[in-house]
This record gives sequence, C-alpha cells and structure tokens, in this order.
Amino acid sequence: MSVSSELPEDIAETIDDIVAFYAEKNDFVNATERNLLVHVESSQEILARTHSRRSRKKSEQSLRDKLQRKYLQASRDGRAFEITPDTLFESINDLVGVRLLHLHTRQFDAINAGLLSVFDEYGYAVVEGPRARTWDDESRAYFKELGVETESSETLYTSVHYVVKTPARTAMTAEVQVRTLMEEVWGEVDHLINYPQESPYLPIREQIRALARSTSASTRLVDAIFLSNSWIDDTVK
Repeated sequence: MSVSSELPEDIAETIDDIVAFYAEKNDFVNATERNLLVHVESSQEILARTHSRRSRKKSEQSLRDKLQRKYLQASRDGRAFEITPDTLFESINDLVGVRLLHLHTRQFDAINAGLLSVFDEYGYAVVEGPRARTWDDESRAYFKELGVETESSETLYTSVHYVVKTPARTAMTAEVQVRTLMEEVWGEVDHLINYPQESPYLPIREQIRALARSTSASTRLVDAIFLSNSWIDDTVK
C-alpha cells in the first residue's frame, strides 16, 4: 500500500495545497537558494578551506513525500499535523540548502567561524546549530572540544548542520551542511539507495554500514597526511 493511500482525504488535500503553494513560490525559492550560496561564497575564509560548495532546492515530489511522512509520524505520536501553506517556509527547514565540502577535519573550525560571520553580516538568524551528527567517538570528541553540539547518528550519517532564517520580508528557513569529501561519498550512496526508506535488502544495508566505516578511516588517513605535512614543514623551517 502506498503512503498516499494511508492519508485521510482532508490531509491529502492540505498536502496538495502546500505543494501547489511551493510551486507558485518557485521564483522566490530559487532566489533564496542563490542568495544563500552567494553570501557563503563571499567569505574568503570559507573559500580557502573548502574543496567545493553547492546549493539545491527540494523538488515538489520530495516535499510531498516528506509531508506525507511527517503526517504519518505525527499520527503515530498522537500529534496534530500543523503544517500549512502559511507555515511551510518555517516548518520545513531544508526546502533550500547549501553544502560545503572540505578535505580534512581540522578545516572545520575556520569554516564554522566563516559561516557564523556570514550569517551575522547578511542578517541570517541562526535557528539551530552548529550541530554535528556523528556516530564516531573520535569525531564526537573533536566537535565537543570546539564547543559544537553533537547528536548520535544510528544510521552512520555524518555531517554538521545549521538552520538559519533568511533576512527577507517573507522569512524562510534554510539548511547549511558541512562535511568532508569522504563523508559526502557515503552520503550520496546512502541517499540514492537507502533513503528516505531503508533498503529492504540486508546485504545492501550491511555494505552501506561498511562503507561508512571505510570512509571514516579514509578521512582519518587524509587528516594524518595533512598533519604530517604540517609537522614536516614546521620541522624543516
């Protein structure tokens, strides 16, 4: 049975109205996406420490799927489904997102400082974050050392998240993610095969978990290479 067939008629109509409203606001959403990326890339501190940066907006189908999942979760929890067209832009935080990819872990501290400076300069209110989602104890210890809130990740997903509210007259929340290139590899594979619904195949789920551990080890190796290179440079000098 499909998710949509589990929805009461009034909820299905509400979701249709929300998605239609989102489609009508396409130009505004596109402008919000572009502006956030331009503002982030105005920071030389960020540019110097990131490998690449990209933005995206949620598709109408992805929004519909998310709203359906949120209704079902609210129903299971005994809560009302309170999202409407009027509350959409502040109820769903990832309609627009920017992702920053960097090579090694210790670049994060300067990237974080750059992001907080950008948010302050351009009038973005930080609603949430930085929050590091991680399953790895060493990674968790590093972020705690920086005073960054951490959140356990049973799915082995790893990334640092910020939720910001845009300064436009029509307020909208948006998401900024920071992760290493190795973490991005795992994230892209998992997103295509194992998200939002977990794969029904045990071998696939186990291989994705093994990939998470492999990419974590690869990140550590990259960290060690840069640390060694820095140590050698200091020693030679």
